[in-house]
Amino acid sequence: MTLWRSMNSSSWPDAALLILRLFFGITMAAAHGWPKLTRFSELQTSFPDPLGVGSLLSLVLVIFAELVCAAAVAAGLFFRLSLIPLVATMGVAAFIIHGQDPFQKQELALAYLAAYLALFVAGPGRYALDARR
Repeated sequence: MTLWRSMNSSSWPDAALLILRLFFGITMAAAHGWPKLTRFSELQTSFPDPLGVGSLLSLVLVIFAELVCAAAVAAGLFFRLSLIPLVATMGVAAFIIHGQDPFQKQELALAYLAAYLALFVAGPGRYALDARR
């Protein structure tokens, strides 16, 4: 029996949450968190410091959110707790870092922010590590 036939209609929302978690978690980690980690030494003194905590700490916090928390979101592990740093990071990126920029510069951070807020409200779904505990 195929996966599609074995899933009843109540499974579809959980499958949709899995797709969203995987897409927004993996793309954040791979396209944003990992590149910052690999360029850590060159970014640590020049990274934006919108909250006044210093470039180094700002970079560490963003890498934690964009890499560690994004991977946890993809896995559905410590799900809502992992979303909090991502929501904060995307809010700062959209409204502070790119606050005066045209919408095209804000759009990506706003898209991630909207997805993370929706996931926070909806929860991780049945196909998450948190559901196994």
